[in-house]
Amino acid sequence: MFGSTKAFSGFAVDDIEAARKFYGETLGLRVSEQNGMLTLHIAGDRDTLVYPKADHTPATYTILNFPVADIEAAVDELSRRGVDFERYAHVKTDDKGISSGGGPLIAWFTDPAGNVLSVLQEPA
Repeated sequence: MFGSTKAFSGFAVDDIEAARKFYGETLGLRVSEQNGMLTLHIAGDRDTLVYPKADHTPATYTILNFPVADIEAAVDELSRRGVDFERYAHVKTDDKGISSGGGPLIAWFTDPAGNVLSVLQEPA
C-alpha cells in the first residue's frame, strides 16, 4: 500500500520561529514555512515536518542524525555557531563532547525545543 509513496518524518517544537532560526541559520538547512509549520529540506530529498505543539515535551532520543565526513570539524563549526554539545553520564566523551565508544564517532546537541540531534562521522 505505501511502497511507492513518499513518506516523511516530523517532530514537534514549542516555538516555530526559534526552530526556523536554529535550523535555517545555525544549522544552514533550507527551510520553508507554510500553515504555521516548517519543512526542513534535508539533503537526499529527505523533507522533515516541524510542527508547533503548545505542550511540547522534548524527545528523549535522537530525532535527527547528520552524517559528516569529519566530526571534529563539524563540532568545531557548530560550536562557533553557538551550539552546545551534550554530555551524558552513561556515555564517555572527549572535551568537545564526541563519543568514540561502541559505534561511530558521535556528538549530541539539542534544538531550542530540547529535541536531541547528532552529528556522526561516516565510516571511512
